[in-house]
Amino acid sequence: MKDEEKNRVPPGQRLVSNLPVLHYGKTWVIKKEDWSFKVFGLVDKDVELSFDQFISLPKIKLDCDIHCVTGWSRLDTTWEGIKSSAVKDLVEISPNAKFVMVHAMGGFMTNLPIDEFFDEDVIFATHFGGVPITAEHGAPVRLVVPKLYFWKSAKWVTGVEFMAEDKMGFWENYGYHNHGDPWKQERYGY
Repeated sequence: MKDEEKNRVPPGQRLVSNLPVLHYGKTWVIKKEDWSFKVFGLVDKDVELSFDQFISLPKIKLDCDIHCVTGWSRLDTTWEGIKSSAVKDLVEISPNAKFVMVHAMGGFMTNLPIDEFFDEDVIFATHFGGVPITAEHGAPVRLVVPKLYFWKSAKWVTGVEFMAEDKMGFWENYGYHNHGDPWKQERYGY
C-alpha cells in the first residue's frame, strides 16, 4: 500500500482493485418499468415514484472510498445518482423524524440516523464507474453511504421510511453493529 493510501484505509482493512459481490440471498433482477421508490413514515404525504420520475431528480457524481465489514476497501470509486437530500423536495418531513429505514427487495432494510442519511456524500446510485450498475451490485438503484461499512449501502432499494425511533435493520438483527463506522471498527455488537 502506498503511503498516500494508508490514511484512507481503516484499521483491519485490505485494498482490492475490483468491486466484490457480496449479499445475502438471491440477486434481484428488476426491470426499470417494474421498479418504484416509496417515501413514507413521518412525512406529510406518502410518495411513490416510477424509475423515470426518480431519475428525473437532480443527479450528482460522487468520488469516494468504500469499506466492507468483511475486510476489503476500494479507493477512488465513482458513483452517479440522486443525492439523498433530493427526498426533501418530495415531502415535508416531520421534525419528530430522527431516523431513516431504507427498504430494499426481499425484506432487506438498513437503518441510519437522519443526519447521516442526509450527508452530502450519500446517494441513491444508478451508475458505477460511468456505466449503469448491474443486478449483482443492486440495479436499478442502490444506496451508497461511504462513511459507513458497505452493508449500510443497501442494494435494490425500494424506499425510505422516516421514523421517530431507531429500529435495527436486517444485518443489525443478526449481530452487526447498529452504526457501522469503519474507522472505529464498529463491525459487530453495539
